[in-house]
Amino acid sequence: MKYKIFDYSFKQAKRLGVVIKPSITIGKKIDIFDKSGNYLTSIGDINYLDYPSYIKLFGKRYADERRKLYKIRHQRYRTKKNTRSWFADQILW
Repeated sequence: MKYKIFDYSFKQAKRLGVVIKPSITIGKKIDIFDKSGNYLTSIGDINYLDYPSYIKLFGKRYADERRKLYKIRHQRYRTKKNTRSWFADQILW
């Protein structure tokens, strides 16, 4: 099952100056590439929802609550720039 990348994630990727595509890695949502096309990493476990998915399924209010909890839960890792956690935080949340 391939993950459908939402416009939200494309906008976030553009802001960061990276290119995203559906992942070819089993169990991941998105592959991230730099502007030259060099692979950087894969992010997002296919078994879990993300901010745009929560908005689509449950509405913005619930998604905002899930986002807040995600950021608290991942605070230790999501602030280290150019790591998987940082990209996941910036693009999926």
